[in-house]
Amino acid sequence: MDLFLSSLLIFGLRIVDVSLDTIRIVFLIQSRRWLAGALGLVQSFVFIFAVAQVFQNLDEPLRMVGYASGFAAGTVLGSSIERWIGMGHAIVRVIAPFDTPQVAGTLRAAGFGVTVLNAEGLQGPVRIAFAVIPRRRTTEVLRMVREANPEAFVTIEATTAPDLPVRRRVPA
Repeated sequence: MDLFLSSLLIFGLRIVDVSLDTIRIVFLIQSRRWLAGALGLVQSFVFIFAVAQVFQNLDEPLRMVGYASGFAAGTVLGSSIERWIGMGHAIVRVIAPFDTPQVAGTLRAAGFGVTVLNAEGLQGPVRIAFAVIPRRRTTEVLRMVREANPEAFVTIEATTAPDLPVRRRVPA
């Protein structure tokens, strides 16, 4: 096989390999072991094939460049795919001065469960609102918070909470 095409093949294989590895790790964190295992099986075959292509001719640096470049590109692509898919949940914390508009009502109207605590901040009383949301809706929730209270301080982080059934409140 032509050196350039071989290096391009190695580059592509590494992109696939590392992208699958990134997604596999996310599945592991979310306790989706069987899916992570299946991805690991496919990923390891792709990895073995890519490494075999490099070791066939160690005196060709272009293949090594393809290997290393594919790793870098796969890292970027894998993290982009993971962000685009938005698997799992995130916890949103909204901290706002007590005398500013609350965001809880806005988020609840959109169907999110929100817990609000009164607390004391550096400059006086604050409200802290917590909500667990699907990660793929993070941008939407952040927009709603900003519209409801531009002064709010917001943190968002991924959770490892298992998918639990949502209990609906029964009207009294």
